[in-house]
Amino acid sequence: MSSFESAPVPPPAPSGSGAGPGRHGSPAGSGAPLPRRASSPTDNTVRGHGPPPEEEVRYGIRVAAAYAWRLIVLAVAVYLVFVVLAELTLVAVAVFVGLVISALLRPLVDLVARALPRGLAVVVALLATILAFGGVFTFVADSVAGQFGSLTTQFISGLSDIERSLTGAPFHLRAVDLTRLGQQVRAWVTNNGGSLAGQALGGASVAVEVLTGFVLAVFCSIFFLTSGDRIWTWLLTQAGGDRHRWDGAARAGWATFAGYTRGVVIIAATNAVLVCVALLILRVPLALPLALLTFFAAFIPLIGSPMALGVATVVALAARGPLIASLVLILIVVIGQIEAHLLHPMVMSRAVNLHPLAVALTVASGTVVAGVIGAVVSVPLVAVTWTVWTALRDHPSRTPNVP
Repeated sequence: MSSFESAPVPPPAPSGSGAGPGRHGSPAGSGAPLPRRASSPTDNTVRGHGPPPEEEVRYGIRVAAAYAWRLIVLAVAVYLVFVVLAELTLVAVAVFVGLVISALLRPLVDLVARALPRGLAVVVALLATILAFGGVFTFVADSVAGQFGSLTTQFISGLSDIERSLTGAPFHLRAVDLTRLGQQVRAWVTNNGGSLAGQALGGASVAVEVLTGFVLAVFCSIFFLTSGDRIWTWLLTQAGGDRHRWDGAARAGWATFAGYTRGVVIIAATNAVLVCVALLILRVPLALPLALLTFFAAFIPLIGSPMALGVATVVALAARGPLIASLVLILIVVIGQIEAHLLHPMVMSRAVNLHPLAVALTVASGTVVAGVIGAVVSVPLVAVTWTVWTALRDHPSRTPNVP
């Protein structure tokens, strides 16, 4: 056996001694450790100690991107809702009218329910309302039918006066031109008689749809008035979450909708009475039908009443001449001022807290999207949405955050 095999193995050097490599990689036999090699950024990134990737993007861009995709999702959801509602226009309008009827008749039903059962009180209130409106329409139709003969003669005479006015100063139109214009109108009516008849038949189908929608609206209003609280409680149960918070926001929205609906009815009735009295004083024919038209036109904010009074101006021009028509134009301005500066602040300020510019843009957008129906529905929809959003913002959720 060789001497190498019989030689004892030396014990390992203790930690920190000069023998062997040190803790910091110093060579054996040296007492001082070598300095640590500086790590490059590439090494940190590989080891996972570098900055997160999202920190490479500016904070403002990250916030804008977060809002952007949320707004895109919200816009898509709203668009899909409107697409579905466009396919179910009759049902959506019927439910809306049912809510309007419920908001208007709720005080009367609550009053009658003190003496009668709730279901019977709803039936009594609905029948009384239908009979009242039916009586008004019957009275207006009878008045128009009774004046039809004299109105025809009066309109023909008024149109002749308008023609003579156009041939004189300051227009100086030739009678030949007016005659040619009348012939062109008659020729157009003769050539387009088939299309006009088709539109009349289409109007008949629209009337059937309106009647169907009204029956459905009355049917919905019966259940809203009799068991509306139970329906809402069931919806809250299905929704889950912070029910108290959603219940408070929804009741605030309903208060806004009911206040808006009743306020519009009060303003419309006031406008109709003022128009009827003024037209009767000026002896303009069809005063009652024009007042009824003004009442229903007032449900379209901003533009409804001026349009109805514009029709009254045309009737006054044909029946009573330019002077009475000018007085009706002055009537439009006066009623508009009364509505804007007296009725709206008194009646609508508590129900709808929207700036006039917001109302104008809302009406314009609703008209572009859904025509007359959109103009009628847009303002209460935006007002209710804003009320619900404000209530939810002012009363945050009480549910603790679960990690």
